[in-house]
Amino acid sequence: MSMLKTVAIAGALTAALAAQTSVAQAAGEKEKCFGVALAGENDCAAGEGTTCKGTSKVDYQGNAWSLVDAGTCTEIELPAMADGTERSGSTEPLMRDLPA
Repeated sequence: MSMLKTVAIAGALTAALAAQTSVAQAAGEKEKCFGVALAGENDCAAGEGTTCKGTSKVDYQGNAWSLVDAGTCTEIELPAMADGTERSGSTEPLMRDLPA
């Protein structure tokens, strides 16, 4: 009986640790979010001819991305564009706010 209890306790402990690990991994997941970085503060991809990190030329450049917490990209509050159109992040490159 003692061996059975030990196995049961070990199994429960393993399950609890696995659950904590998956929650921690989910909390740390990131995704690319286009159009949310300020000029020069992007993580990568800022259009043709750029080298990557910190190469965006304008605020909220649509083809430059930053890493954000997974699932939050479109929820990031951004200022409206000059014409009053709402601006939001995207998990795909955008054709707005591109440098001239």
